[in-house]
Amino acid sequence: MPKVKTNRVKYPDGWELIEPTLSELQAKMREAENDPHDGKRKCEALWPIFKIAHQKSRYIFDLFHRRKEISKELYEFCMDQGYADRNLIAKWKKPGYERLCCLRCMQPRDHNFQTTCVCRVPQHLREEKVIECVHCGCKGCASGD
Repeated sequence: MPKVKTNRVKYPDGWELIEPTLSELQAKMREAENDPHDGKRKCEALWPIFKIAHQKSRYIFDLFHRRKEISKELYEFCMDQGYADRNLIAKWKKPGYERLCCLRCMQPRDHNFQTTCVCRVPQHLREEKVIECVHCGCKGCASGD
């Protein structure tokens, strides 16, 4: 007889500690996805989604790397299940990218003149003091700010 696949996911130890926060952020994400975007620019409609995805990734990153409150097994489980962005967290570990808002802000192909996003420029070097990133709505994620 063929093996019957079940749809159950086995949660690692410590899941019950982070599950309420992740489910709350997941509910916010659903709300942001279903939110009407009347009167907003096309790019502005995605900003809340980027912000919540960043919050989820930062929450898991801080629990594992900074506070050391969750196990490596739980950390890997969260990565595999899509609760956090593995590539964004990999960038946060590198010097100069500790406050990176999203991966699109550092890709030269997405910007004029093949440079990085304006939000990656430190505040003291900006000509305009108040700026918003077109991709994610970030107001500044340079490490020197």
